[in-house]
Amino acid sequence: MREEGGSILDYAKPERLEKQKNFEKTERSEDSMRKQETELDFFEQEIGLLDVVGPKAREIVGQDCNVMSACVSRPYPLVVDRAKGSIVKDIDGKEYIDFIAGIAVMNAGYSNPEVKAAISAQLEKMVHCGYGDFFAEPPLKLAKKLRELSGYSKVFYCNSGTEAVEAAMKLALWKTKRQNFIAFYNAFHGRTLGALSLTCSKVRQREHFPIMRTVHTHYAYCYRCPLNLEYPSCGVECAKQIENLIFRKELSPEDTAAVFIEPIQGEGGYIVPPQEFHKEVQRICTDNDVLLVADEVQTGCFRTGPFLAMENFEVRADITCLAKALGSGLPIGAMLADRTLMDWPPGVHSNTFGGNLLSSASALASLEFLEKENTENHVREMGAHIRQRLRELQENFPCIGDVRGLGLMIGAEIVKSDESIDPIRRDRIIREAFKEGVLLLPCGDSVIRFSPPLVMTDEEADLGLDKFEKALRRAAK
Repeated sequence: MREEGGSILDYAKPERLEKQKNFEKTERSEDSMRKQETELDFFEQEIGLLDVVGPKAREIVGQDCNVMSACVSRPYPLVVDRAKGSIVKDIDGKEYIDFIAGIAVMNAGYSNPEVKAAISAQLEKMVHCGYGDFFAEPPLKLAKKLRELSGYSKVFYCNSGTEAVEAAMKLALWKTKRQNFIAFYNAFHGRTLGALSLTCSKVRQREHFPIMRTVHTHYAYCYRCPLNLEYPSCGVECAKQIENLIFRKELSPEDTAAVFIEPIQGEGGYIVPPQEFHKEVQRICTDNDVLLVADEVQTGCFRTGPFLAMENFEVRADITCLAKALGSGLPIGAMLADRTLMDWPPGVHSNTFGGNLLSSASALASLEFLEKENTENHVREMGAHIRQRLRELQENFPCIGDVRGLGLMIGAEIVKSDESIDPIRRDRIIREAFKEGVLLLPCGDSVIRFSPPLVMTDEEADLGLDKFEKALRRAAK
């Protein structure tokens, strides 16, 4: 926009252009500073956490807030430096007991010696080969291990959970020649546009973005039944609505490529359905010739005990998606299916980094470690112990409305006195836990998730829960 009385030619003069550049530079700088001040204010003034961490952490948080996109979300100013097993150490040397595992990623524990050795050995040889165009042994060995553990005969590699879901969507569309999907309320399948069409967790994740045609229905959230029914007398009516309502009123099974489902809803609130739910969904898919896709991105790799969480429900999906813990901290995703389904021709789908040599070596070492360490039994026992401790706390802290989980995927729902959700108290408890040296994350509307490394010891779990009890008391003041 030019000044009143000035001509376009005047505005193109060098001195005018320099003045405009300086103005725009100042504007950008001021915008950046305002963003930095806002995010720092959140930690410092609104929740008073910057004084909890050391000077190095405060400096890094300040710089980070000035550079990184504001779309990332951090509940507290943890600045990690190193970790081992289930213990994380920040940049100033403070230790934390980790009930997060990098969002259910570090199942084999931080700095696992066998994983580190495998990564180091591969690093000496070669990091990347473009596995979509060439052959290599590490991703092949991993594929054989995945086949052995899962029973699926074919593997497709990618880089993340959302990419694994996108690959499953493409395979379902290609195989069925149908254009629509069914997913569930509270579901989280990723944030890229295809996977986002399935996600139905928070409106902020979806607003302003175009989506593919997906019909959402109710998951078996028995603590807060969306149909106001009681289990088991309900007969898992929520599952039956796919057949009795959606297929009759909204979407023909002849136009439905697949139903996407999480064995346990993760981001949606660590919601564990009753045993019959998944079996009923599978029956409906089978009877109506619709593919069933299990999103095991967070639940897989022994997180709930068995390698795949669907094994807890005696259900085998047509397609399964893996990521997170698969790479033990390095990015890798995988889509699994049988050869009769994954029979698409060359060139239909591929990527550059899928089957990365370093990630494949890390993944194989992690799976072999977890397999030989009798992880399934340990996870079941440790999970039962943590749930029992939380239920004991529930007796003294009525703000814990529900404790649920399978294996080491456990949720504690925080409620008000009328049992309505209480996200403000939930977030306060998580911040107080951070002050006590315990790492937790929220999920769902009002849930605290417990998803520690699968190698966590009894002593670490008990100490962490003792500290969590202190956080509960402080948050109640």
